[in-house]
Amino acid sequence: MIRIDGIHKAFAGRPAVRHLDLEVQRGEIFGLLGHNGAGKSTTIGMLLGQVWPDGGTLRIGGHDVFADRARALSRVGAIFEAPVFYDYLSGWRNLQILSAYTAPTADARIREVVDWVGLTGREQSLVRTYSHGMRARLALAQALLPRPELLILDEPTNGLDPEGIHEMRHTILRLHRELGLTILLSSHLLVEVEQLCSRIAVMHRGEKVFDGTVSEARSGTLWVRLGTDDFAAATATLTAAGLIAGHDRESRVELAPNTTPAELARHLVQHGHALHELTPERQTLEGFYLSLVRSRATAPAVAAASSES
Repeated sequence: MIRIDGIHKAFAGRPAVRHLDLEVQRGEIFGLLGHNGAGKSTTIGMLLGQVWPDGGTLRIGGHDVFADRARALSRVGAIFEAPVFYDYLSGWRNLQILSAYTAPTADARIREVVDWVGLTGREQSLVRTYSHGMRARLALAQALLPRPELLILDEPTNGLDPEGIHEMRHTILRLHRELGLTILLSSHLLVEVEQLCSRIAVMHRGEKVFDGTVSEARSGTLWVRLGTDDFAAATATLTAAGLIAGHDRESRVELAPNTTPAELARHLVQHGHALHELTPERQTLEGFYLSLVRSRATAPAVAAASSES
């Protein structure tokens, strides 16, 4: 559905996206992750034809976004950046006006999308009376008007309370399941991404640093919660034996490759450490993401130090 080849973009000589390659398969929910300034919004802006790339190609449904913009975007719906509405008009009237910018939309279709997003009964109310969650639903309704095959959602739960986040998640899953939509989701809420997406890409400083399934991301590092009388001494023993790759400041250790929790327990007992707890912890997407980004953030400093020595 989406194919990006070698796309790059700089603003005032400063790279925002660096030679990005990315594919999103038809029918999947794909997560695009990264901190502020990582290049996510620039990438989405280029996909929607709103930001002109310095090089590379972007295709949606086989059509080049810039050489054949109308066909590429004809079946694309999007929530990008902060949606803007006419607060002094009703939700219904907003949908009529906004859809007319591209093509007139029948009232039956507006009724359909209002039902889909759960705004029935409030569509005739003025938008200024809408809660933040209702505005998010109105934005989603606008994105659904052109009967999209691809839905691009940039931070769709931004500013929502926990109940609103829960409702938006289930709405997205229902749209994917019942309408067969392909969805590209950009979000800071890693727990939500973990529950929604089958594949993800992580961007850092304009570069793609990971591209794979959520299960692959979670299967990397294995952490173990370790309870001993002297955590510092125990980690020193395990480090010297090459059984752990690192540890945090509390009570968790990161297993070295091909090491099992049983080996840790055996080694600690053999070296006289009292062992109160040894609990393996499943890697979360959040843990994977933070570990990946932190390692990338320190890489330049490490490289610089190596070159000076």
